[in-house]
Amino acid sequence: MGGIMANTVRLTRIELINTKKRIKVASRGLELLKMKRQSLVMEFFKISNEVRGLRENIKNDIEKGLNAIKVAEIIDGTLEIERISYMFSSPEIKIGGKNIMGVTIPEMSAQAGKKIIDDSYLANSVPVSIYDAITLFNKIFKELLEVSQKESSMRKLLNEIDKTNRRSNAIENIMIPRFNNNYKIIREHLDELERDSFATLKFVKSHVVSTGENNK
Repeated sequence: MGGIMANTVRLTRIELINTKKRIKVASRGLELLKMKRQSLVMEFFKISNEVRGLRENIKNDIEKGLNAIKVAEIIDGTLEIERISYMFSSPEIKIGGKNIMGVTIPEMSAQAGKKIIDDSYLANSVPVSIYDAITLFNKIFKELLEVSQKESSMRKLLNEIDKTNRRSNAIENIMIPRFNNNYKIIREHLDELERDSFATLKFVKSHVVSTGENNK
């Protein structure tokens, strides 16, 4: 392998210096990538724990919401529930984003759609059983929106963690070993030249001394 590499590496002192710089830059890049990966993994597990808690809340709230609908149907009837539901339109969802270690994480927010009735009428005139159901399902909607946002963030983080892993592995297992091997080849070649030069100089010096003594 050394012979093959020697044919592709310039065996000069300048190349030795440049290779040493490349090793330093690659090592620093590897260190930064590992720091980035650690931060991304920590953020991923943080969001994962939040999603786990939200899912448990949603499960409980959906159960409460379905019970609230059943109570409202018994007390006020299905027709009244449908009549009030027509007074609402679908909410508008706005999507933004924030940057975490170079990864764009989605941020979603919901704005209430147009309502025929205002909040004061809703609170004072809508039957309590229906109002309770509306309140619960508004909460569930916000929780579902938050879970969706966080799960999308987790997917993006996983993708970035995978890319960061591939880059750091390439630097650690391919690039740096290659640079180190090139450095070793150049170093050994220059050392060999230096030994040859020293041996030649020593021979010339001894030859000159010997010639001088003979001339005397």
